[in-house]
Amino acid sequence: MSALRHRPTRSPDSLPRRAALPALALIAALLGACSQPQQGDPEARASRIEPVAKISLKVQKVAPGSRTGEQIYQGTCAGCHAAGALGAPKTGDAAAWAPRIAQGFDTLTKNAIGGIRQMPPRGGGADLTDTEVQRAVAYLANSGGAKFAEPPVAK
Repeated sequence: MSALRHRPTRSPDSLPRRAALPALALIAALLGACSQPQQGDPEARASRIEPVAKISLKVQKVAPGSRTGEQIYQGTCAGCHAAGALGAPKTGDAAAWAPRIAQGFDTLTKNAIGGIRQMPPRGGGADLTDTEVQRAVAYLANSGGAKFAEPPVAK
């Protein structure tokens, strides 16, 4: 009878300790199964995880100095001038372009090459040649009412 009295009683906090060991064994077994190399055809596996859509980028190299004013406008200038961002005169807005056109082609080109107010040098197109900047200036100013001659593209 005295042996029954000295038997330790189970406390309520011993249950989590007993459940922790099997839980850790289960986690270890799952992690061990995940680390084993996958068997099977790599092509079939690739087709199963292939995305729904594909994007193909085609990089087109252009020789320096060979872009037209419109190509430069579309690739560099339109980001600001199409919407009038940061105070840039909008493409085709004759009222906004009139005072700039009055300054002349050379002044517009000088400002475009060196940058002015919020516009970075060369409109942010560091790869543009001076002649390409002149073409872009002529194209953009002509959309606002100027009659500047765009320098020809060498063939």
